[in-house]
Amino acid sequence: MDELTGSKVMALRYAGRCRVCSREIAARERAVYERASKTVRCLECPAVAPEQDGVVAGPPSAPPPVEAGTAGASARREYERRRARDEERLRAKWGRFGGIAVALSEEKQSTSAWDRGAVGEERLGARLDKLASDGSIAVLHDRLIPGTRANIDHIVVTPGGVWVVDSKRYHRQTPVLRVEGGLFRPRVEKLVVGGRDRTRLVDGVLGQVAVVREALPDVPVTGALCFIDAEWPLIGGAFVTRGVLVLWPKRLVKRLSESRGELDVGAMTATLAARFIPA
Repeated sequence: MDELTGSKVMALRYAGRCRVCSREIAARERAVYERASKTVRCLECPAVAPEQDGVVAGPPSAPPPVEAGTAGASARREYERRRARDEERLRAKWGRFGGIAVALSEEKQSTSAWDRGAVGEERLGARLDKLASDGSIAVLHDRLIPGTRANIDHIVVTPGGVWVVDSKRYHRQTPVLRVEGGLFRPRVEKLVVGGRDRTRLVDGVLGQVAVVREALPDVPVTGALCFIDAEWPLIGGAFVTRGVLVLWPKRLVKRLSESRGELDVGAMTATLAARFIPA
């Protein structure tokens, strides 16, 4: 180790960007880790910019900031697209009375569901952004899963690991865990919301957790289903099913704020932001 700069040549655990030339450095590639600034640089790049013709070069450009994304952006776009399509069909059907038909018609449930979902993501996103405002954790919103049209609502990066959060807005409905089978039959856990089987929501989170683990194989990844506007009992309420936490926004924020560890939040966030771009 260089005692003067506190730098160390090592194989990077996570992908990064050289602070001098801004080149992308892949995970496991050997580079210089500078402890003082918690940045990395290529082996070929000097620690200090050299003087040329008696003029000292300016400081290296900082790496571009990570784009956090906008909570609920893709759901909001889909809602606007569907609403415009529905209005266009009404106007085409009713001709010169199309404006009246649009004003008097109720919005389709399949269209308004996207608006409800977007609102839920936006509200939870605001809470997470507030939690991340001190810089101890980072949040990425509405990230596209590579090779698919599916997205991850929120990825929260903490010193103790990464959380994959799927927000759901079920007004005045209570999520419960129903366990079937046992002694003579295989144990089966079901997520029931408002009396209806919603176990597929757990399956979806588990799939999201799997793709995030592929990006950061050595980092703990936790999945969570966060229900907005749901009804919960005064005591208890939150539960875990198949490794996925089911809870409400205030409880989620508390769990995230309690995360402890020594993982490099900045490096993990950069890796995830490059792998999962805004949807």
